[in-house]
Amino acid sequence: MEGNTIILTEDLMKMLSIIIFTGIICVKLSSKIRLPDVILFILAGIVLGPQVLNVINFQEYPVANQLILTFGAAYILYDGGREVELRILNRIKVSVILLATLGVVIASFIIGFSASKILNIDFIYALLMGSVIVSTDPSVLVPLFKNMGISNKLKQTIISESACNDAAAAIMTFSILGIIAGGKFSIGASVFELLTKAGGGVIVGLIIGYISTSLVSERRRGILSGYPGEISVASVLGAYILAEHFHFSGFMAVFIVGIICGNKEIFNLHVDKSHQEIHISFKEVTIMILRIMIFVLLGTQMNFAILAQYWLKATIIIIILMFIARPASVLPSVILDKKAKWNYREIIYLMWTKETGVIPAALAGMLVSMKIPNAELISAVTFMAIILTLLLQASTAVLLARKLKLDE
Repeated sequence: MEGNTIILTEDLMKMLSIIIFTGIICVKLSSKIRLPDVILFILAGIVLGPQVLNVINFQEYPVANQLILTFGAAYILYDGGREVELRILNRIKVSVILLATLGVVIASFIIGFSASKILNIDFIYALLMGSVIVSTDPSVLVPLFKNMGISNKLKQTIISESACNDAAAAIMTFSILGIIAGGKFSIGASVFELLTKAGGGVIVGLIIGYISTSLVSERRRGILSGYPGEISVASVLGAYILAEHFHFSGFMAVFIVGIICGNKEIFNLHVDKSHQEIHISFKEVTIMILRIMIFVLLGTQMNFAILAQYWLKATIIIIILMFIARPASVLPSVILDKKAKWNYREIIYLMWTKETGVIPAALAGMLVSMKIPNAELISAVTFMAIILTLLLQASTAVLLARKLKLDE
């Protein structure tokens, strides 16, 4: 038994080494051929996975697979929360809240209705598909818009929404899974559960975020100052587990922890500049490794038989997502926010910003590992969403900003 455990451990370590090494090569290659690295990660996963070379196969490691996907999604959401600037967010908070709540629900139901008809599956599984793929990706959008010359209002809306709607989509996904497990559906009960999960997650995130940031601050309370990177990992793990223990949203909790850490000055908390720089370097490396592992794992779990059977229908669903569901979710969200004073060019740009990425990939991977009915079909559609939105939307973001005269 012990010998078998050692063999399995070594095999797992070998696969992780191959994944990270291959991912680094993909990052270098993406800069040469000007193709988003996540596409190369997925393709690498397909080649190395059980469908082709069978070098990477996590079927015997469900716990490790789930740990990578869950912690990866949580830490990336934490990083997305750190990019939210509360001072700027105050002006556009209504738009962001509506985009991340009303927008997610509208888009999910449009995709759910369309997918149920196109794929001929039960509406609840089609709605589950919608909740998985509707969110935008902070790991793609944050680095993309950090270096773009668009207005701070538009930039912060895009970044904040990408982080917030990831949390909202994750909550909605697990709420639907609860409905599937229980076999009952009630709009009132579902909305109450959603609000309870989100609200509880916010409270846990506020507590853990404030305590952890206080511990590493350069004030009297900062008894752990000098270790912000290490504490950030512990905080993400602790906030997620504590929130889930009380049946709240762990994803919302870690997102709020990120907001507190990213806006610590507002709470009169400060971290030494040198320690902050070390933390940021640590965070960037950790995010890169997690992105590599999540997308490569998504590639290894791709079922070619289902993809070959449904690729055309999946493409139609993604076209509906980009050209119907996304605009339908953006328009009412920004129109209701009079304070933000959106113009038509900014609204058009928000409608086109729909890059699918890490969180949908992680959620799709979780569904496959949990063996949920239609999970492999949802994973195939998620794969198409990532490929098409990154190729069509992420690659044209700069050009569209110039055409709309939004590039300052």
